[in-house]
Amino acid sequence: MSIDSEKDLEGIKKVSEAVALTLKQMREHARAGMTTKELDEFGSNILQSFGAQSAPKITYDFPGYTCISINNEAAHGIPSDKTLLQDGDLVNIDVSAELDGYYADNGGSFILGEDIHGLSKLVDTSAVALHKALKEIKGGRKIAEIGRIIETEAKKNGFKVIKNLVGHGVGRSLHEEPHEIPCFYDKHETRRFRKNTVVAVETFISTKGSYVHEKGDGWTLLADAGAYVAQHEHTILITDGEPIILTSANGI
Repeated sequence: MSIDSEKDLEGIKKVSEAVALTLKQMREHARAGMTTKELDEFGSNILQSFGAQSAPKITYDFPGYTCISINNEAAHGIPSDKTLLQDGDLVNIDVSAELDGYYADNGGSFILGEDIHGLSKLVDTSAVALHKALKEIKGGRKIAEIGRIIETEAKKNGFKVIKNLVGHGVGRSLHEEPHEIPCFYDKHETRRFRKNTVVAVETFISTKGSYVHEKGDGWTLLADAGAYVAQHEHTILITDGEPIILTSANGI
């Protein structure tokens, strides 16, 4: 999406704040013994309080209001009344929404309770990689170079990046041009970021394996057996300098 007016700017800021605060409150509300469906419904109520609608539900008829992925589920996990959160789980929540014709997207992984599986380095690497990448995004910068920054940070810490999950443009719809913002270096990627456009940049950092596969439910994407994937995502507005992080209220 290109920001062409003050109305556009205010609209994208408003929906970005809604998804960011929803994600933040869901993360704070999560506790062992709660089902992922309970957590999802809590998030839905927050979105509704802003007047926002779940973007995956209205766009793709996703069977939930938010995506909640646990442990080796890398993305698009379906909230379920059969899935109980447990101490030590690696939890990823991805919240995207529509408000007054504008869309924003954000997500983050965290460890619930005690880090019994030793995943704090994975989560920290994902967040650090995202912020290192964001700092370098500006109008005219090659998209491929941002993927290189994320991949370099992952490898430096002994991790891999997932190559079939990517960031994307956002704003007037959930997924827009550029449809792929990889978190790895792709020498064939020649496009550049454009000033005054809105994109959602994501990291997908893995303990092993570089590809995810569908679980069989039509939505959930799984990492390799025994692997964990951490993801962090911000919606940003690209400028001539450092971008404006529109979803900064999520605290990531």
